[in-house]
Amino acid sequence: MPTNKNALIRYKYLDRLLSDYHHFYDIHDLTEKVNDMLYEDGFPEVTQRCIEKDINTLEYAPFSAPIERFNKNGKRCIHYENRSFSIFKKEISREEQNLLREVLSTIGQFDGLDNFGWLEDFKIGLHIEERRQIISFSNNPYLQNSNLLGTLFDNISNEVVIKLSYHTFNDETIRSIDFHPYLLKQYNDRWFLLGAADSDQKILNFALDRIDDVESLPEKKYIECPDDIYERFEDIVGVTLYEERQCEHILCWVNDSSKGYVNTKPIHESYTPLKGDKEQELHNQYPKLEGGMFFSIDCIPNFELIRELCSFGGNLVVLSPESIRSEIKDRLLKHVEQYQD
Repeated sequence: MPTNKNALIRYKYLDRLLSDYHHFYDIHDLTEKVNDMLYEDGFPEVTQRCIEKDINTLEYAPFSAPIERFNKNGKRCIHYENRSFSIFKKEISREEQNLLREVLSTIGQFDGLDNFGWLEDFKIGLHIEERRQIISFSNNPYLQNSNLLGTLFDNISNEVVIKLSYHTFNDETIRSIDFHPYLLKQYNDRWFLLGAADSDQKILNFALDRIDDVESLPEKKYIECPDDIYERFEDIVGVTLYEERQCEHILCWVNDSSKGYVNTKPIHESYTPLKGDKEQELHNQYPKLEGGMFFSIDCIPNFELIRELCSFGGNLVVLSPESIRSEIKDRLLKHVEQYQD
């Protein structure tokens, strides 16, 4: 590969790093980051001296990049004076503008994003006019700390470690933890932040309404999630994963008035209606359960699953395993006792 093409690739990487205002990079960090990207893309690594020359080249014509050098936490850091500067910036086409208008108009209708100041600025810059709402997303107007969505989104997308201050439902004592944020997830009209504790890399989740403060820690090295974070949700309902528990095969019956609801909105993605000989065998085994439908799911029991199964009341019966059946039975009996009292 020609030397000038190698240099252009490095300029591309440096352009991205020098416009990153979420981290403080000195020449050693820039050299390490550029070499990581070169290695990932199959190119040979370079020396720190090479990166120094590249940065000096960017400061002069034809690039004329406004590069600033400053001290931060004992480091001689380097970035663009203007965070929006890029040596590769170009005007977008009319077709691209039209597509962005449509996308941003749709995203902007999501109430959970109305605290994203940069989104509104972007819309103004593209002269996106107001339009009537076409898509309405589920939203909890009483959700506390929804203003943190923008801050957390920013830290996740820029891979910044945060100091999280939080409290629990049962204890108002404020605790803090250094945290590597990975994902924002909505469930049951509440938002949850998932990530890893800095101390032991254990995956944790925090409800936004339990978070008291978020402080960015750009000086700390961000550690990416070693696994697919979405795999954590494959075997559960909701967001709570008890890693010590095993996946259970759960057999249920639902009556005629609720089976349509379960069919069109399954409790879990493993939902399987039981038909034919298996259905007849279960009707023979449970003769008191007339009509309705038998189905199974395979997931790890947690609070959200039990709450979901209880929400059907007498319209749904868990047949096995006995552990889940007993837990639901105990809850329902306590409810009856409370009403009797």
